[in-house]
Amino acid sequence: MAMLLLAASGIARAGQPLVLDAGMTAVPLSARISYRHDAQASDGASQAFRRAQESQFAPLPNGNPSLGFQEGAYWFHFTVVNNDRQEPRWILVQGYALSDNLDLYLRYADGHVEHQTSGDHVSFENRFIRYRHPNFRVDLPLGQPVELLLRVQSQSSMQVPLVLYTPRAFAEELRDAQFSTGLYYGIVLALLIYNLVLWLMLRDPGYFWYLLHVAAFGLVLFTLNGYGFEYFWPEWPWMADAAVPLSICMALIGMQLFARSYLELQQRWPVGNAISLGISAFFGVLAVISTQIEYHVVTPLASKAVLLGVLWIIVAAIVMLRRGYKPARLFLLAWALFLAGTTMFTLIAFGLVPRNFWTLNGVQVGSAMEMLLLSLALGSRYAGLRVENIRIVQQVNEQLERSVIDRTKQLRTTMAQLGEANVQLREYGQRDPLTGVYNRRHFREAFQQALLARQGNGKPLAFLLLDLDHFKQINDRYGHLAGDDCLRHAARCVEEVAAKRGGLVARFGGEEFVALLPDTNAQEALQLAEAIRLHIHQTPVATCNHSIHMSTSIGVHTVDASRETVPEEVIRIADEALYRAKDDGRNCVRHSVIVA
Repeated sequence: MAMLLLAASGIARAGQPLVLDAGMTAVPLSARISYRHDAQASDGASQAFRRAQESQFAPLPNGNPSLGFQEGAYWFHFTVVNNDRQEPRWILVQGYALSDNLDLYLRYADGHVEHQTSGDHVSFENRFIRYRHPNFRVDLPLGQPVELLLRVQSQSSMQVPLVLYTPRAFAEELRDAQFSTGLYYGIVLALLIYNLVLWLMLRDPGYFWYLLHVAAFGLVLFTLNGYGFEYFWPEWPWMADAAVPLSICMALIGMQLFARSYLELQQRWPVGNAISLGISAFFGVLAVISTQIEYHVVTPLASKAVLLGVLWIIVAAIVMLRRGYKPARLFLLAWALFLAGTTMFTLIAFGLVPRNFWTLNGVQVGSAMEMLLLSLALGSRYAGLRVENIRIVQQVNEQLERSVIDRTKQLRTTMAQLGEANVQLREYGQRDPLTGVYNRRHFREAFQQALLARQGNGKPLAFLLLDLDHFKQINDRYGHLAGDDCLRHAARCVEEVAAKRGGLVARFGGEEFVALLPDTNAQEALQLAEAIRLHIHQTPVATCNHSIHMSTSIGVHTVDASRETVPEEVIRIADEALYRAKDDGRNCVRHSVIVA
């Protein structure tokens, strides 16, 4: 749509006549009008015209038509001269839907005055064009100056973005507005239907609270954009006022209860759950109060409460994310976008930021993105819960199957079905649950087999017995959780070195570990043991905001292929070497025999 912006040219400033030349189609008036605040709302049109002639009107501050919540009435004045023969009729549109009462006075060159009314305290049928924003017919005779005086009185935010359109330009504006708002409400409706079906199928309370939030916030914007007054209550001024705080409170209740359900605050953070319930109760009380007290009192409070409510949800999401609740990531992103949009809405309402595309549409863009992301987050969360439920069912089934195996030996056919589960169970039973290396029972079985295999292949076998030095002091000083991290770190260090020789590593008990190294002679065993000692000693453990240095004492024994022995004997000899290492000051390696 062609749109000429005369403000930049400086031709028509506030207080000077606006000249409409051929080719002009849509003229924003914020930089051209002057205004006066009638705090007592006592002036009539004749007094206002006289005050305008006496220069008691002033330009809008920085050309910003958003003046915040104000008492009394505001008068806006400008003079226009039409030099376009093709456009004798124009349309004056006030681009804010919630103003209560607007009175337009047109004073022509011959002195006669025409009066028109609009606003959401006036019947919708009274508007020149059936449109969500207040609008007036303005007939402009060719070449004659016409004074326009607009009186606005409202309990809502005082926002008066006036634009003068030709009929064709206004039709194009309607087309563009219908596309953008249709796109937004189409998204809202699609999300409502989609999630309603999911809620009816799944009966997940999270979907119900999401539906309440989306429906209520859709009603908020439906009301703020003037569609509620246009379609739902065109003859009901009380509802035109009450719908804004009521829908805001409903949306905030839906937000809080949805966040509480999605983040699982009741189970994961009882304090946060109590706060969310308290905030929801506050908005419930505010919704009831909003039907009894003045609009200009409750609406600013509800507008500010939007920011506080969203900020609390973001705080709760951050807390849950820090506690390891992964679904909170997408949830946090959605509410951050929503916070940005609602911040723009609130700042405009209080006249703190200028009106432009981003500030005017930020709440719609932010809420649309938030609703889409929350719908995705719900789906992702449900998928995660479904996977977890499947896992739990599988685990229960496996436990039942194992119970059947233990109690009856006759069900041979079940063994084939549980083969894979039994393999996993055996592997789990062979592992130490803390460090992940093999446990002592499995090690003894593997040790016995290795001794038998040594006799067959004629290759030496090395046995390492490790004990972490002063480990009790680590537990006493840093705590058992840090001690657990140290044990896991030591196990990894031993595995990393032993794996190079195909060794088997196990936790022998407490802070003791063993390593079995096939085809390894005494010299090689000492080198590997020294490598393990250095690896543990030179790699500190980062845990619980501490960096812990450890050391280990190692006893080594090598079994020749020609000698027969049993595991207990090998362990005893290696244990003696370990005690020599401790007697020699710890943090060292000792062999059962002296190796050159």
